[in-house]
Amino acid sequence: GHTTGPSLNNDKLYKFAYSAEVYVDRVKASLQKSAGYRISSGVDVNLLWRNPDNDDDQLIKITIRDVQVENVNERPAAKNIFKGKSTEKIIGKEYLEALQRPIVLELVRGKVKNFYSYQNEPGFTQNIKRGLASLFQLQLHSGAAHEVDISGKCNTTYHVRQDQVTKIKALDSCEIEKQGFTSHNQILDVSTKATSATIYVLEDSFIKSIKAEENYVFLLNSRRKTGAKIVSKQRLELKSVQAGPGLIAGKQVASVIKTLDSSYVAVPLVAEPVKSECKKCPSLSEHWQSIREHMYPEKLSKAESARSFLSFIQNIRKATKEEILQIIRSENKELLPQVVDSVTSAQTPASLEAILEFLDFKDASTSAMQERFLYACGFASHPSEMLLKSLTAKFKGDIVNEEIRETLVIVMGALIRKLCDREGCKLPAVVEAKRLILNRLEKAKKDDNVRMYLLALKNALLPEAIPLLLKYAESEEGPISNVATTALQRYDPSFLTKEVKETMNRIYHQNRKVHEKTVRTTAAAIILNSNPSYMEVKNILLSIGELPLEMNKYMLSMIQDILKFEMPSSKTVRQVLKDMRAHNYDRFSKMGSSSAYSGYITRGPDVSSTYSLDILYSGSGILRRSNMNIHIFDRNAELHASQVVIEAQGLESIIAATPDEGEENLDSFAGMSAILFDVQLRPVTFFQGYGDLMSKMLSATGDPMNVVKGLILLTDYSQEIQLQSGPRASAEFLGGLAIDISGGMEFSLWYRESKTNVKNRVAMFIAGNTEVDSFFVKTGMETTLEVETTLDFISTVQFSQYPFLVCMQMDRVESPFRHYVTKYESLPSGRRYTARRGKAELLAGNEYPLHQENSNMCRKVFGAKSDSSSSWF
Repeated sequence: GHTTGPSLNNDKLYKFAYSAEVYVDRVKASLQKSAGYRISSGVDVNLLWRNPDNDDDQLIKITIRDVQVENVNERPAAKNIFKGKSTEKIIGKEYLEALQRPIVLELVRGKVKNFYSYQNEPGFTQNIKRGLASLFQLQLHSGAAHEVDISGKCNTTYHVRQDQVTKIKALDSCEIEKQGFTSHNQILDVSTKATSATIYVLEDSFIKSIKAEENYVFLLNSRRKTGAKIVSKQRLELKSVQAGPGLIAGKQVASVIKTLDSSYVAVPLVAEPVKSECKKCPSLSEHWQSIREHMYPEKLSKAESARSFLSFIQNIRKATKEEILQIIRSENKELLPQVVDSVTSAQTPASLEAILEFLDFKDASTSAMQERFLYACGFASHPSEMLLKSLTAKFKGDIVNEEIRETLVIVMGALIRKLCDREGCKLPAVVEAKRLILNRLEKAKKDDNVRMYLLALKNALLPEAIPLLLKYAESEEGPISNVATTALQRYDPSFLTKEVKETMNRIYHQNRKVHEKTVRTTAAAIILNSNPSYMEVKNILLSIGELPLEMNKYMLSMIQDILKFEMPSSKTVRQVLKDMRAHNYDRFSKMGSSSAYSGYITRGPDVSSTYSLDILYSGSGILRRSNMNIHIFDRNAELHASQVVIEAQGLESIIAATPDEGEENLDSFAGMSAILFDVQLRPVTFFQGYGDLMSKMLSATGDPMNVVKGLILLTDYSQEIQLQSGPRASAEFLGGLAIDISGGMEFSLWYRESKTNVKNRVAMFIAGNTEVDSFFVKTGMETTLEVETTLDFISTVQFSQYPFLVCMQMDRVESPFRHYVTKYESLPSGRRYTARRGKAELLAGNEYPLHQENSNMCRKVFGAKSDSSSSWF
């Protein structure tokens, strides 16, 4: 009779040779030098039963025998981990016996309807058999199908040409229980590609040969040269057909199976998740002892501390709450903050419970730890709803330290945004946290409270908060209006409605009330960055010349930067300038020292990074605001890596100068606000009020204030993969940053000069491990990248004359960069083969040439200073 699936002849034994190979290597490498292994065996197949009512329903028996395990590539004897070991020794007696116990498949029209095996068989050997069984599933006509096999339920396409059938499985469509997570920001994440193809050659209506290949590729988005691939190949070849056992008589499948062996049970064909136990892994506290010395605060700008942080996180993720608490409770003050960073970054239920049990928000003496915990929550790579829920509960409870209360709500804003970005906006905890922040903002009476909730919204970026932000931007005084406008500046321009732009235009042109320069310039930046109309640009250009002294210069510089850096609005600006030629000269030849400037730090094939630096002074030469930004972006995504804003006001009295119009009553204040990896941190105050200023100035050591210090988990990618030949594979990429940012401001009345200094010291470590795990052998590849660098930004102002001299310097020191790749094959006994390659280089330092005008001024400042080398004051 005619069958639509492969058909076996009665009383025959089909003898096949089978091999399954895995390779792990760099993406572009040829497979000759890859790490991996091969399992090869004989496979016997015979027909047991054919349905008397439907000859397309057959039971076939498959037996694996003569199993061999070997290297996938030739290795010299000294490097061959299998040398001198029998298969039984490598695999283990009971595993080998299990592997050689036959399985039975019921094939209906070429598809596996039932897979019969033994119930209590080890998952690993069962999966190897599933991988073999899945090869026998095929259809003999072209077309698409949903099929269940070892990989799950997948979309499969068949192409049939005479005796050749090609089966393409869309691996990303497979429905199977998935384990793992990805990083919050795409730039920090890993992209993957997976393909599977099997080619069948048929002869005499049964299989003559099968070749299957499955490929997984992982690429680090920020550096696509860094990645890994796993290749899994299976081969089945018919060697001979011999006389074989006869058929079993029977009507029903069940009775035939019973006759054969009553221990057989129908088992799912989809792979079962398995994990091999680690025999010689150190305990969490042993591991901590081994890395502890790299975690001291003074080592936080070294790559080794970032590496230790990552390995510690991996171990915390396997630990219980008790083990974690034991370390937290026993550690000293110096190391505890780094432990808190690590435990919080692990983001497991156990680590969250441990840290919440340890921290007491009613205790003011541990506020430094509480702050470290909160910032680590804000930087969480894949925050859970549980985390936000716990923080909301803490916020409603007692918090002794006001700054911690403020940090807590600001971090809640960051978590709302991250969860919303992951389609989690409707989760109960997110809805509750949003409602809490919006309601409390509406009810807030004190300026401090208003500011705190506005900062939370600056992180949350909720579309529904825009009307509230507009209200505060336009109707409130300086500091509040400032936070509200800078919050609006962080929204994607697509959210900025007509209403937003009308309000920003009113603020900039002061149609309803007088606004501070800092707020007006932010409003102008929002207008120019969100697809401005011809008239909007024209009105801004016409205003230049009518503004207070330094603001003229600042706006002019902003327009020039848009043109020079070819920003999106540059076309409109060019058009307007062309039409306004008549009144340009006078307007655009303004004196002053303020400036705005952007440039590239790196331009790479995958990601580029830019810096922008703008500085606004008051008419008397005192800094009003300096704003330094670093953005990283690729083709599809952007990351605000850092922003450091130093703001000062009301300082004219120190140098007996006249304040600018509208700023006569401003309280003396200087402070700093930072954004790190898209998270707005709690602003820090250098001094508030004239008395505070004088006492700080007279005792000024010029010592920088520490703004951010700690360990941040940036890349956090982990995927478990079921290979179709049976083994489990995993890919894990972690990227950590040890960071130390400090900033300071000092005055010298003697030289009439002030200095602001921001020092960014960072060390980055990325570790990728791609591994295939068959209970008796592991093979894989580790990739590591490390870099240490310091970015210094110093601005010196001499206000003994007008226009005063300003020199800005931005330097990157020489930076060591190291990159290693280690391929390995290892047995549980500890016998291991490794091949390591690497390179270390020094990336040259760089002095960024901010702009010509600045270079000229620096010459003057440093030329004038050489004769006055005594100290400050």
